[in-house]
Amino acid sequence: MSRKEVAVDAVAEAARRARFGALPERIRLEDTVEERPASAPDPAKDAFNYDEWLVRTCL
Repeated sequence: MSRKEVAVDAVAEAARRARFGALPERIRLEDTVEERPASAPDPAKDAFNYDEWLVRTCL
């Protein structure tokens, strides 16, 4: 190997160490979870009036 090849290898190794030399920071579990409702709220769901049903059915 010539000195030029050794210098190129050393530069390449330094570049690899700069890029891959350390592990990335840990990610907390709380940061990986997203909470949102499974479905959109339905306004017609709670629109049923029990008293109106009672009057229509029983009278």
